[in-house]
Amino acid sequence: MSFAAILSASRASGDSPPGLRASLYFAGQTLVEYQARQAAQAGADRIMIVVSVITPALSQAVDRLSADGIAVALVRDMVSMVRDAPRDSDVLLVADGAIVSQAHFDAMGAADGNVMLVTDDSRASTPFERIDAGQRWAGLARISPDLLFGTLDMIGDWDLALTLVRTAVQKGARRITVPQDDLLEGRVALVETQAQADLVAQAVTAVGAVQAQARGGIEHYLLAPVARIVSPSLMRMQVPAMQVRIAAIALGAVALVPIELGWPLTGFFLLLVALLLSEISDRLADLALRAPLMNWLAFCVPAIVLAGMVFAGGTTMAADLALLLGIVMVADRWGRTGTARPWMIFTPGTALLLLILTGFLGLMVQGFRTAILLAIASIAAMLLRRPE
Repeated sequence: MSFAAILSASRASGDSPPGLRASLYFAGQTLVEYQARQAAQAGADRIMIVVSVITPALSQAVDRLSADGIAVALVRDMVSMVRDAPRDSDVLLVADGAIVSQAHFDAMGAADGNVMLVTDDSRASTPFERIDAGQRWAGLARISPDLLFGTLDMIGDWDLALTLVRTAVQKGARRITVPQDDLLEGRVALVETQAQADLVAQAVTAVGAVQAQARGGIEHYLLAPVARIVSPSLMRMQVPAMQVRIAAIALGAVALVPIELGWPLTGFFLLLVALLLSEISDRLADLALRAPLMNWLAFCVPAIVLAGMVFAGGTTMAADLALLLGIVMVADRWGRTGTARPWMIFTPGTALLLLILTGFLGLMVQGFRTAILLAIASIAAMLLRRPE
C-alpha cells in the first residue's frame, strides 16, 4: 500500500551561528534530503517537508530531489498540510534531525496502521523525545489518515510531529523497539550539530548502501572493493560524486595523449585509474541513496577506454574489439547480463588489464586477439546460459 512521508525542517541546530538541523551536511547532501531519499526508497510516493521558513538550502534540496523524480513539496502551515496530505493512505512521520538506518525505514514502509519506532529509556537514547516512563520515540512513526486528520483539526500552532506522536501513543499505536546496539553504533541517532552528523555518517557509510549495483569482470573483483574502501573517507570529506566523475573523464582524456605518442602502457594505466574513479563516483552516489546513473555520463569513461584501445591497436581488429566490449559494457551497466556470473562478463576494465599484461610481455597483438575471443564468449554466456 502506498504512503506519503512528512519530514520536519524547522528546529535550529546547536552550531554557531545556528542553522537548521535539516540543513546539516550528511552523506553528500542536506540531512532532510537524505531523509527524503530514504523515505522514497522505502516506498513513499510523495514527500512533504514541514518548514517554518524557506531557506536557500531547502529550496536547492527540493530542486535536486525533484530532478531525481521524487515528488516533494514544502509545507508552511496547517492549511497547506490539510490540503496536500493524502486522505486515503498512511503517512510516514520522520523526526527533525533523525538519522535512522534504511532497514528501519523499509520496515515502517511495509507496516500498516499506526506504528511507532521506539527505544528503551537509557543514556544512549537521551536525545530522543520521551513518550512514557520507559520508552522514547526513535524518530519514525507510521500514521493512519484518521489519526492524522483528527490531529490536524485541533493542532493549532503546536508542534506537528510531537503532537502526532503523543496522539498515537494515546491511541495505543503498535511499537517496534530499536535494539540498543543500533543506538550505540549510530544506526539510529538524533543529531543537533554538524560534528554529530559527521560522527554518525561514519557508521552509516561503514554499513554501506543497499542499492549498489552488481558488476562484472575486474570492476566487480578489484575496482568495486577498492571503491568501497575509499568512498567513506571521501564522503566524510564532502567530495561530491559528480566531481569525482568529472575527474575520471578528464583523466581518461589525458590518458589518450601518451597512447597517441606511442606509449600505450602508460595510457592504459591512466585509463585503469580513470575507471577506478568512475567506480568511486558510483559508490558515492550509492551512499547518498541516489539512483544509479544510467545516462550518457555513466558511459563516458568506458567509452574513452574503448577509444584508447582503438588508438593503441590501430587496426580493424581493435575496432571490432571495441564494438564487442561496448555491447558488454551497456549490458553490464543496465543489468542485462542474464544469469552470467561476474567472472564471465568480459568488461572494458578486464580487457584493459589483459592488454597491460600482454603489453609488458611484448604480445599486445595476441592480447587483442585473445580479448576478442573472450568478449565473444562473454556475450554467449549472457545470451545462452540457462538459469540454475
